[in-house]
Amino acid sequence: MLNTLWFAFFIIALVAGLYQWIFLNDPEVFTRIVGSLFDMAELSVELMILLFGTLTLWLGFLRIAEGAGLIQLLSRILSPLFRRLMPGVPAGHESIGLITLNFAANGLGLDNAATPIGLRAMHSLQTLNPEPRTATNAQILFLVLNASSLTLLPVTIFMYRAQQGAPDPAMVFLPILLATSASTLVGLLSVAFMQRLKLHDPVVLAWVGGAVVLLGSFMALLATLSTAAISTLSSLMGNLTLFGIIAVFLMVGYWKKVPVYEAFIEGAKEGFDISKNLLPYLVAMLCAIGVLRASGALDALLDVLRWAASSSGLDTRFVDAMPTALTKPFSGSAARAMLIETMQHFGVDSFPALLAATVQGSTETTFYVLAVYFGAVGIQRARHAVGCALLSDLAGILAAIGVCYWFFG
Repeated sequence: MLNTLWFAFFIIALVAGLYQWIFLNDPEVFTRIVGSLFDMAELSVELMILLFGTLTLWLGFLRIAEGAGLIQLLSRILSPLFRRLMPGVPAGHESIGLITLNFAANGLGLDNAATPIGLRAMHSLQTLNPEPRTATNAQILFLVLNASSLTLLPVTIFMYRAQQGAPDPAMVFLPILLATSASTLVGLLSVAFMQRLKLHDPVVLAWVGGAVVLLGSFMALLATLSTAAISTLSSLMGNLTLFGIIAVFLMVGYWKKVPVYEAFIEGAKEGFDISKNLLPYLVAMLCAIGVLRASGALDALLDVLRWAASSSGLDTRFVDAMPTALTKPFSGSAARAMLIETMQHFGVDSFPALLAATVQGSTETTFYVLAVYFGAVGIQRARHAVGCALLSDLAGILAAIGVCYWFFG
């Protein structure tokens, strides 16, 4: 699947470039396409520098948590659920605890912490893989849920809106929460369908039902707060939780007589080793995305969407937010740039800007996640991971459109 997609990106870019040159008299299009190859290669190196630092840092702290028995504790608590969702993972396996930490970090909007924890979880799942180049069912479920972008506290979106002068940065909080919940639910259901998982199992229903009740209670509590209080609470909870996790790792490790400094160094070395293997996968995927964007293929798709919406008698305001939606599965930095450009062009509290912010907070950089997570363990055959992840993205985009028309239309 990844082979076909990667090849298709370049072929689509070639066809779009030829069209721009021959029919639109744009001889500079191939200059832009070739330039994007070098730009994306440079961006890959910049991302690698960031990944080197964050992986080294967080895998160091994770090694302390492992030595203190915290990962094993999480695994035992969640084993009843994951035995049903991931029947190929033995009860109490360390990957369960790592997956839990990854989901918690993603939910709190702590991307820098979530990625290294997720990579450590993927490596742990790989130890159970009988065919190292082919993704297992457990790895696919983990990746799709990770790519569904379940975010309870979208702190970075608030930051972008505040930077653009929004008087109420947290206005999009509840729309993002609803849209990202839809994305995650569709991701889970699509994988369950492909893998024939029994979601009607009482244990699964209890966990999922409990999560829905907690989420509903959290939303009800937030509905009683002012938007300024929500923004303050989001920032405080995100940063306090992040440093609180580090403090718990260190204190429990020290209490259990784990040599915390030596354990940190040992884990940091592992992070360095994982990081250096990612560059080829990042270069391959980001360069394909770059030529697709530079060829004008995405702009052409927007024109088609606008025409289709207009011909169907639909409101076309949502189309102006689609650049963020279309680029988010491929590149987080490109989607962020699209979001900021939409805010600047239409106004930070315009409908397109609010929708773009909701999409940014409720979808994930699917192909980046695929390249990094599967690339870190050498997986080349993704099976149904790509389809399920993209279906989850589509659900998040459609939910964001519907919710924003409900809230702001």
